[in-house]
Amino acid sequence: MTRAGADEALVRALYEQHGRVLFGYVLRLVDGDRGRAEDIVQETIIRAWRHPEALARDPHAIRPWLFTVARNLVVDAHRAVRARPPEAGPEGLGVVAAEDDVVAAVDRALEAWQVADAINALSPDHRRVLIETYYRGRSVAEAAAVLGIPPGTVKSRTYYALRALRLILEERGVTER
Repeated sequence: MTRAGADEALVRALYEQHGRVLFGYVLRLVDGDRGRAEDIVQETIIRAWRHPEALARDPHAIRPWLFTVARNLVVDAHRAVRARPPEAGPEGLGVVAAEDDVVAAVDRALEAWQVADAINALSPDHRRVLIETYYRGRSVAEAAAVLGIPPGTVKSRTYYALRALRLILEERGVTER
């Protein structure tokens, strides 16, 4: 008999003698998941084949050794599942959408920071006029009253402030020319 034939005969004998009982034991350990139980039994038999020294012992010690190997494989598989992040189901799509919202919020915050930094680079007069008209939403007349300057000055400062702001943002690469 060839080596391959002897190996096949050994594996068949192990399955015939211990497969059914081992499968029932493992099936209980994996809460009735037949596919997992079959995989564990198959891996247990392969490990027995790889460790002939375990099979050379007392014939009555083979089954307890197989049960121990199977139990260890179930425990290892359970630990591996717990160590991995959970698989995403349909509810995971909401997380992806939420991550997109987070990315968009971060982008908006970054843009706001860049604009605020550019506004700080403006002259104080230009900065005050933009804050009153754009950020506080005041009309030209209201901004003029708050700033204590004529409405025509508010209009011209707003125009030149926006031009200067656009130039600063272009120079910093925030906007395109």
